Amino acid sequence: MLWFTPMIFNSLAFFVFFGVVYALYRVLPHGWRRLMVLAASYVFYGWFDWRYVSLLLLSTAGAYCCALALDRPSSGGRRAWLIAGVALNLSILGVFKYFNFFAGEVNQLLSTVGLANRLPLTELILPVGLSFFTFQSISYIVDVYRGRTPACRNVLDVSLFIAFFPQLVAGPIERSSHLMPQLQAEPKWGGGRMAEGTQLVIWGYYRKLFVADNLAALVASVYDNPGAPNGLHLLIATYAFSWQVYCDFAGYTDIARGLARWMGVDLVRNFRLPYFASSPADFWQRWHISLSRWLRDYLYIPLGGSRRGRWRYHLSLMATMLLGGLWHGASWNFILWGGMHGVLLMIQHQLPAFTPTRLGRAVGIIFTFHMVCLANLCFRAHDLTQVWTLLSGMTFEPAATAEAMRSLPSLLLPIHLVLLVELAQYLHGRDEHLPAGAPVSLQLGLNAVLLASIFLLGSTYGLRFIYFQF
Repeated sequence: MLWFTPMIFNSLAFFVFFGVVYALYRVLPHGWRRLMVLAASYVFYGWFDWRYVSLLLLSTAGAYCCALALDRPSSGGRRAWLIAGVALNLSILGVFKYFNFFAGEVNQLLSTVGLANRLPLTELILPVGLSFFTFQSISYIVDVYRGRTPACRNVLDVSLFIAFFPQLVAGPIERSSHLMPQLQAEPKWGGGRMAEGTQLVIWGYYRKLFVADNLAALVASVYDNPGAPNGLHLLIATYAFSWQVYCDFAGYTDIARGLARWMGVDLVRNFRLPYFASSPADFWQRWHISLSRWLRDYLYIPLGGSRRGRWRYHLSLMATMLLGGLWHGASWNFILWGGMHGVLLMIQHQLPAFTPTRLGRAVGIIFTFHMVCLANLCFRAHDLTQVWTLLSGMTFEPAATAEAMRSLPSLLLPIHLVLLVELAQYLHGRDEHLPAGAPVSLQLGLNAVLLASIFLLGSTYGLRFIYFQF
């Protein structure tokens, strides 16, 4: 039934929800419009599990109160308020996302040394999008502390900034200086925003429903089956997952940006042709850009960054990447994934020759893409045991290899159009989805292909977006 369907972008429930919200958004006065969007955002989040709206409210209340306290120049204890606000959000993350992981590791250590005492494990379900809205709340508190943005005294503005539903559960992670003024002002309707938003929405649904969801079965055939697969089958599934997770997450971002643009709001870019990155550092300037910048500004630089010598740089960088891996999930395989990216970044820093100008940009792109895919094997695996099983048990028996070759079209067919479009964007220096300068007939024809692919060949299973779990 409609009312029991999860409120995800590719669900009938969301289409009805957004249709009602958008109709009201266009006719209500601005003051009532903002109240309606805030109420709709809480309905949207509560649809997943209404009990966890309390966490969203708690994070918002903490950000609002701490920011007001921090904005008083004459008041003492500003650092204490900063710590309190950050600690509140990290505590929410810690209890719901990381407690069982660390408690399980402690219990295993206690068992190893022969101690019977065990920490109790919780049965809490991870709230959807928890890492996104807590990080957004933290950024607001820290920016007020640093004097980069004034504290907002209107609780509606702060609430709407943290809960704005298009980007609430999977980003992009916004800064208050960018998003809050847009939500406070009258929406901007002109300037081709409807056409731009429509293009983003179509492209986003194509990447999610046609590319990512059709690759999901190929990926699951290897990663969700016990035992070690044929080596070629593992390679194909790993390349498939790299495109799946990219198109799934970038597809969500495209849809979120498109819906927001219909509402007169511009959300930040989160992806910029990441698989055309020519080095590991270039990759992190193109992949999940809002998280990369968050980690840089609120973790890497406070840890010392590159200002305090080579060893402090390496320590800050590795700590940032390990914690970035842990942000993605409470599991050692995510920590290993972050560590692998940290090592690649340190190698690049230590070897100045490892640059596009010396190796050749094409070589840099190919190398970086394959290193990202190798790290993604750890990202997709269920745990470190499976990582070891997959890598150590690979075989290339002729019969199994021939069988694996038959799965190659299942990888190439979904990704070919995305690859061609992004290659054209890269070569022409235009990395915003469809070239704006292309003839109208070409754009209309391509959109017709995208829509036909969505409706005729797109997934109908309503698979959740991968990054909802983070």
